[in-house]
Amino acid sequence: MARKMLIDGEVSQPNEEEAHYDFDLFVIGAGSGGVRASRFSASYGAKVGICELPFHPISSEVIGGVGGTCVIRGCVPKKILVYGASFRGEIEDARNYGWEVSEKIDFNWKKLLHKKTEEIVRLNGIYKRLLNNAGVKLYEGEGKIVGPNEVEVTQLDGTKLSYTAKHILISTGSRATRPAIPGQELAITSDEALSLEELPKRAVILGGGYIAVEFASIWNGMGVTVDLFFRKELPLRGFDDEMRAVVARNLESRGINLHPRANLSELIKTEDGIKVITDHGEELIADVVLFATGRSANTKRLNLEAVGVELDQTGAVKKTVFGGQPCKPDHKDVACAVFSIPPLSAVGLSEEQAIEEAHGDVLVFTSTFNPMKNTISGRQEKTIMKLVVDAETDKVLGASMCGPDAPEIIQGIAVALKCGATKAQFDSTVGIHPSAAEEFVTMRSVTRRVSAGSKPKTNL
Repeated sequence: MARKMLIDGEVSQPNEEEAHYDFDLFVIGAGSGGVRASRFSASYGAKVGICELPFHPISSEVIGGVGGTCVIRGCVPKKILVYGASFRGEIEDARNYGWEVSEKIDFNWKKLLHKKTEEIVRLNGIYKRLLNNAGVKLYEGEGKIVGPNEVEVTQLDGTKLSYTAKHILISTGSRATRPAIPGQELAITSDEALSLEELPKRAVILGGGYIAVEFASIWNGMGVTVDLFFRKELPLRGFDDEMRAVVARNLESRGINLHPRANLSELIKTEDGIKVITDHGEELIADVVLFATGRSANTKRLNLEAVGVELDQTGAVKKTVFGGQPCKPDHKDVACAVFSIPPLSAVGLSEEQAIEEAHGDVLVFTSTFNPMKNTISGRQEKTIMKLVVDAETDKVLGASMCGPDAPEIIQGIAVALKCGATKAQFDSTVGIHPSAAEEFVTMRSVTRRVSAGSKPKTNL
């Protein structure tokens, strides 16, 4: 929980503890972070208030909903669509496993969309009950800061309420951004992509991150023709380069058209759809253009500058203050996943990061194979697993995987890394056979030894 915002690092006034406040903590934003912080604070006896914008699947500066991006227009609905899109490949593969599947496979987008909306409405209600059961007072409306210890909430009917709080927590998250190109208003963001009334036949996606790759997989799995444009040579900048290469190959093997080192320069409305013009002069026609080009902080209307809170160029708060001292969360060995089809997941350092941070040699163990399931189905789609190890200490610095069930497997390995596991301990663990996961404990031969500061030599 963030301490009362301090200006220029000033310490609290001596009589602060004696002052009377309406709340010990007031949270602006009831997404994943705000709900969690308010519930746990209340469980320790704090008097907590929280405010959130009214619910809607598509966000704006004045629309949101309890549960926030993750629950309403992010991780949860996205994963539902990933599940739905995965069945197409499963049905295709089933034929070679003896299932008599008719040639025509129909997909009902509206039915899935309805089910998705039902689920996020249900979860929105659950989050409200969680707050209520924890004793947190929820206000539906827009919150802003009017003083170092004062919050103003504008309710749905326009009524303004003012409350004082010993601590104020900003937990308003972020929103999708649009690149400034001619015709940008013709494109959509991930918010709209999760709530399209009609499934497009042709889609163009701009971006090389999580959202771009995931929606490329989703729409492709639903039978949409997908063209994915990204500025780098490979998608998913920041992940291990070998993993990125396998993701790209798997996307292509599923029929997604990749356009590396390319950008969009203009969108034009036509009778046939949206004409997409690239920076290479290429032209395409699409029913939908998705901008998956990053997000910016939801701080524009919070009045933060007026109380001395510094923002960076993206609008994000520059530093969190606790007890008068800046603090930064520890994200070491936090596992993450990209729910492409098949997914990518990682924990710890990538090979590139390990080489940059290491003081000595780094050992790399990799295993690349076509999963056993594909032996019968005939699908040509690679799974790759990698361990990065400190040569001197034998400590496992990072693990990554691209392939079926990667997030479920990496989550378990994340526990091992938190405990400081060594490669010897991985080697002494008996694998579950036959499974892909056993590869992580049966990789005995070093793929390569790389010296600190040198360039990674991948097997691409």
